[in-house]
Amino acid sequence: MVNRHVRLATTAVVGLFALVLNGCPASVSPEDLDAELAQVREEFRASDDQLSGRVDQLERRVSSLETELQALRNDFNVTMEKAQGMLKFNVPVHFDFDEAELRELDKPVLDRFAEVVGGYYADALVTVEGFADPAGSEAYNVRLGQRRADAVKQYLTTAGGLQPDQVRAVSYGEAANRQVIPGAHGPGVTGIENRRVALVIDYGGMVRGAGD
Repeated sequence: MVNRHVRLATTAVVGLFALVLNGCPASVSPEDLDAELAQVREEFRASDDQLSGRVDQLERRVSSLETELQALRNDFNVTMEKAQGMLKFNVPVHFDFDEAELRELDKPVLDRFAEVVGGYYADALVTVEGFADPAGSEAYNVRLGQRRADAVKQYLTTAGGLQPDQVRAVSYGEAANRQVIPGAHGPGVTGIENRRVALVIDYGGMVRGAGD
């Protein structure tokens, strides 16, 4: 806004100089001067109104985003961690032992996540992080984590409607520092908390709205 006002003030000065250069300073009548200043005041007012409208629009979008994120917490028990330029979602999307097939019960939370991304982070990069429990070899679990991340990416870019180049999939396998329950593993349901994906939105500080 400051730059806009500076430009308007500069325009006003140029306009006044033009009036002066068209004749001697005495030829600039009070009416001419009043008209020039009235024009500048009108441009300032229009600029302020436009800025106010954009601020109001942004506030509505932020409020709507907060509502959506709160719904993710309440409806799906999603937790979030915020870092500079990124928002990490710990989603309840888990996998059966030694499997990479997406479970039907986990699709609704991915649907909601895709809606939030499409509505508010349309230009953001989404990273799907795949994990495995520590059963099996480290190399195998890296591959298994990648298959799980790929499965979620495939769902987000088909049923979720996100662009393929907007979503990437990576694997952390059985990385000890990323295990939810250290050392827990299958077979069976034991260690399912470690057989999961995490979703990261790299938004670079930009909150987007569906109308942008």
